[in-house]
Amino acid sequence: MNQLWNSQNLVLYDRMGLTLLIAIAFATGIVWQIPGGKIILYPLTLLSTWYHEMAHGLMVVLLGGNFQKLEIFANGSGVARYQYRGSLFLGKIGQVLVYAAGPMGPPIMGSGFILASRNLQISQNILVILGIFMLVSVLIWIRTGIGILVISLLGLIILGIGLEASPQVKVFVIQFLGVQACISTFRDFNYVFSYWNGNSDTAQIAKILILPHWFWGILITISSIFLLIQSLRMAYFAK
Repeated sequence: MNQLWNSQNLVLYDRMGLTLLIAIAFATGIVWQIPGGKIILYPLTLLSTWYHEMAHGLMVVLLGGNFQKLEIFANGSGVARYQYRGSLFLGKIGQVLVYAAGPMGPPIMGSGFILASRNLQISQNILVILGIFMLVSVLIWIRTGIGILVISLLGLIILGIGLEASPQVKVFVIQFLGVQACISTFRDFNYVFSYWNGNSDTAQIAKILILPHWFWGILITISSIFLLIQSLRMAYFAK
């Protein structure tokens, strides 16, 4: 039976929990910007890379392409390698969706995680599914040693939490993972505003949709923050 977490639940309406999530989001975003910050937060850095590159790859699959492999490197960067014959479904718009999926897919998914935390059973199911999917992604797509090691460990930990942890821990972890997904864009904050020889996601979008890359960087940043704030507001304050 679905259990809607209402005013009697100590987790959903625990303002300290909300404060902690916000503090973690700020701290993670700031530490990522300082020298060595990506190493300090190494597991979270590689998790954000996985979120980003998997979003690219899965969008390619949805649009009829072939997601060949995902490479996660020791420095925290990554790349989703894919190919397609002719053109993707929806043509140029399909290409835009693939480029946009990397920076915007994780915030959309993350806000869904946060909203799902209102229901214990859904939270548990998502943790189990996410853990299993991370392990499956290792078997099918990930082709670098560090990626295989870290994503396998994270997948096992998330799966274990989904199966064995207390309700309070499950709810907090799904919210934590949601927050991390929402702020994954800020791992390399300059990236969404950089042209990077025309190869950044926003530069590729700009080539098709005319408006400059920095416009799309601003739009992605605002959208990510909006999704995070609104999902937390609804999870903690909506009746």
